[in-house]
Amino acid sequence: MEQWLLEILNTHKNNPDALIPILQKIQNKLGYIPEKAVGHISNFFKISASKIFGVASFYSQFRFTKPPKHSIKVCLGTACYVRAGAEILDSLEKELGITCGGITPDKKFGLESVSCFGCCALSPVVVIDNKVYSRMTPQKAKKEIKKLRK
Repeated sequence: MEQWLLEILNTHKNNPDALIPILQKIQNKLGYIPEKAVGHISNFFKISASKIFGVASFYSQFRFTKPPKHSIKVCLGTACYVRAGAEILDSLEKELGITCGGITPDKKFGLESVSCFGCCALSPVVVIDNKVYSRMTPQKAKKEIKKLRK
């Protein structure tokens, strides 16, 4: 077991009810919760892996797969949608060769749609690696992807 994981578990050794904070710390460190970490938690606290997966899968904040290097989120809220949000998403799907919700085979890009970022005055909006790009167009979106590929 990795030292950092053992430190997290030992911090909560007297409190097996601290599963959510433990999972949060692991995900903050790795970007996801690997199956191996679930096994270590299971052994440490003597609780079943299925219970851990059950708790973690209930909350949308947790992920079990390694995130892509670059996360791309296209807003499809009303303001963004009427200003070509769907066209931007379509152009990114073609540029990346994946569908919405997918990750490129090289794990470099992940593409998602969201209902609203709350940036309606800046629409259409695309968020790449937590940076907001306002008044986006399909051409601008492709240009940003090309920059990231370099």
